[in-house]
Amino acid sequence: MPTSDPAIKISRLTVQFGDKVPFRDFSLEVRTGERVILTGDSGLGKSTLLKSLLGFTPPTSGEIFIHGIPVNGETVWHLRSRVAYVPQEPELGEGTLRQWFEQPFTYKANTHLKGNLSRLPELLDCLSLPLTALDTEVETLSGGEKQRAALIAALLLDREILLLDEPTSALDQKNSLAVVSLLQSVTGTTILGVSHDTAFLTVADRVIPFPTMGN
Repeated sequence: MPTSDPAIKISRLTVQFGDKVPFRDFSLEVRTGERVILTGDSGLGKSTLLKSLLGFTPPTSGEIFIHGIPVNGETVWHLRSRVAYVPQEPELGEGTLRQWFEQPFTYKANTHLKGNLSRLPELLDCLSLPLTALDTEVETLSGGEKQRAALIAALLLDREILLLDEPTSALDQKNSLAVVSLLQSVTGTTILGVSHDTAFLTVADRVIPFPTMGN
């Protein structure tokens, strides 16, 4: 259940690229353990907002706090270790899917979580990916398979916060509902997502229309 403590606090955030302002003075609090989905037309800056939370797109003004810690150049590397991000179009690089899943656990910060790889068969089954997919070269996977693999990888890392950018956009209804079912079974994780998928909205405690801002 969500607590009253904010896992994410966004205060009057503005991002500007030249003359383009995707959003201005945007504020949002997401409580610890809460699931919030942002909806709205493409091009409003929802994906940009998620990247700002990770420090990839610095805001023009405003502040972001992750569990009370401001996101800035001094804190961003530590804060990223508390957050998992699933982009709309995951880039998995080269090698087999098994190698891709195992790679994060070779890093010192994640070695203590290596036992989580034992959950792979269960998670693959939940998302209708066969065990044989582990020996598949990642560049041969479809967009939908990459999305599901990226979600599994994020869950294996047991991060406190999960950022999801259109995680079902390349999936058919059956696989979209499988993602929904899996996320509904996840407890204690704070989720902030972006989606146009009506079925995916059922994951949320709150659905928030992203504001249309004049430039």
